[in-house]
Amino acid sequence: MGGEKFYITTAIPYASRKPHIGNTYEVILTDAIARYKRQRGFDVFFLTGTDEHGQKIEKLAEESGVTPQEYANGVTSTIRNIWDKMSTTYDKFIRTTDDYHAKAVQHIFKKFYDQGDIYKNEYEGWYCVPCESFYTETQLVDGKCPDCGRPVTRTKEESYFFRMSKYAPRLIEYIENTPGFIEPEARKKEMLNNFLYPGLQDLCVSRTSFKWGVPVTFDDKHVVYVWVDALSNYITALGYDVDEKGELYRKYWPCDVHIIGKDIVRFHTIYWPIFLMALGEPLPKKIYGHGWLLFGTDKMSKSKGNVLYADELADKFGVDGVRHYVLSEMPFAADGSITYENMIKRFNGDLANNLGNLVSRTLAMTRKYFDGVIPTPDCPADPDGELKAAASEAVSDFQKSMDEYRVSDALDAAFSFLRRANKYIDETAPWILAKDNEQKGRLGTVLYNLLESIRIGSVLLWPVMPETCEKIWKALATDKTGYDSLTSFGQLEAGFSVNECPMLFARIDEQKFMAELESEQVSAPESSTPKKASNASRSIGIDVFASVELRAGKIVSCEKIKKSDKLLKLQIDLGSEVRQIVSGIAKWYSAEELVGKTVAVVANLAPAKLCGVESQGMILAADTESESGESFAQVVFLPDTVKPGSKIR
Repeated sequence: MGGEKFYITTAIPYASRKPHIGNTYEVILTDAIARYKRQRGFDVFFLTGTDEHGQKIEKLAEESGVTPQEYANGVTSTIRNIWDKMSTTYDKFIRTTDDYHAKAVQHIFKKFYDQGDIYKNEYEGWYCVPCESFYTETQLVDGKCPDCGRPVTRTKEESYFFRMSKYAPRLIEYIENTPGFIEPEARKKEMLNNFLYPGLQDLCVSRTSFKWGVPVTFDDKHVVYVWVDALSNYITALGYDVDEKGELYRKYWPCDVHIIGKDIVRFHTIYWPIFLMALGEPLPKKIYGHGWLLFGTDKMSKSKGNVLYADELADKFGVDGVRHYVLSEMPFAADGSITYENMIKRFNGDLANNLGNLVSRTLAMTRKYFDGVIPTPDCPADPDGELKAAASEAVSDFQKSMDEYRVSDALDAAFSFLRRANKYIDETAPWILAKDNEQKGRLGTVLYNLLESIRIGSVLLWPVMPETCEKIWKALATDKTGYDSLTSFGQLEAGFSVNECPMLFARIDEQKFMAELESEQVSAPESSTPKKASNASRSIGIDVFASVELRAGKIVSCEKIKKSDKLLKLQIDLGSEVRQIVSGIAKWYSAEELVGKTVAVVANLAPAKLCGVESQGMILAADTESESGESFAQVVFLPDTVKPGSKIR
């Protein structure tokens, strides 16, 4: 493949759990940039993968009754399936359990040791298992991990340490004198002021308290700690080893940009450059630390019940709908936000009303007035110049923004141009021109300009919405789909017949969507479909179980919810208070059967609205079958002698 080389990477997600939409945003962003660069003629290498070693995975595997490798295999398969479903075009997917990677990491570690960069000592301090990070007393926030807010544990163990201070002055000088090395600018200032200027502590780079990692070749009690292992993937994936630099490494390194989340900027802008300095290798050209995709204003967390997943969102909004939303809503230097309501608003506004409506109206008028043949534009008029100027401006703004990785700004430019094309329809009123035979030439010019505007918009949007744009190209019967076709207005060839185009984006009825979503959420934990036992079910610790507050409650009143045939609204006496709880059991129980009964209640469940009615807990029910074989939800009833509010142990 010809063209200037371009090497782009994601951070490799930790293979401990299914990635939520905030994690998936990163690979979608990276894919959009990679696609854009390919459009521009670059020789692109796009790397992603998974980080599969560490104490957390060892612990989760033990709880699941499987080996760490089996556990990592399952999560990695899930991650890769989501990456593929979201139409990401990575060139390589690396796993830190790959043999070639582990071998290269061992050689890197030994090189550090041989040249005096690492030494053995004993570590004592605070450790966060989920973040795989050590912290000093002063770094903790309210006694907890400063990054994730979870509890930390006091750890004491023998470890190898990397002499970070040896390279710190050189790194400070490099960061200060290399504009654009760390972006956004605020991340650069944070690294210098919070970590480098105060003085770097030596870094723990091996562990002895667990075994799931790359073994240290010269000391079998130790495994290589996460950051030497994980960060090295960016070069080992290209065939790098201490004594051998593969062809891909010689071609693509240094990396043009590492795309990472803001929570791991420290590791990528301090540890990673220092490791490369110690290896005598060039530093990456740029490290871009993007913001978080928040649920509303909160960080996504399973404990908060606000986690959304890309594959599930794609089932509701389509893959391109999800890709468009996350890339539109994430600013370059700030956090983004996602809610179902905002997704619907963005989907209806940009995709259904703007792009989808423009394509549908223009193709319909071309078929109606010109039998589907793309007309020749031979009767220009004043509004045409403004439309063409808007197209030129959109291409320029889009390109500038994409070159700076400001993808949301690039999308703003593209959709602003599409809105201008819709306005052009109103200005020229083709339906009025069609009534006058003498205006046939002018009508043809108007429709040609609209078809060409659609083509230009689709070429711009292809890195973000590839499936949609390819449908548009097929409808336009055009092969003018490369980025070089944007140099001038008028590349669409007249005389060809347009093809049928399926509806690209149907408007979403927000009220209906939210009602269906609420119904799904309430029926999920009390499903009428019995579930088979699974070997994949994972044990939980006593601390997790103890966090669930189960109490006895007496049903004092019950009524159906008008908007749903599944839901009942219950008033339940919990001793100290009466709670309103919504339950999806209306199919199997009437109000008369339930009033006066004592049931088991999850009393500390976060409140939720179901069909617009607030629910302040959940009653327990079991999936079972009647004698006739019909499945139903069996409410867990307690003896009447159990007092309301009694704790269930």
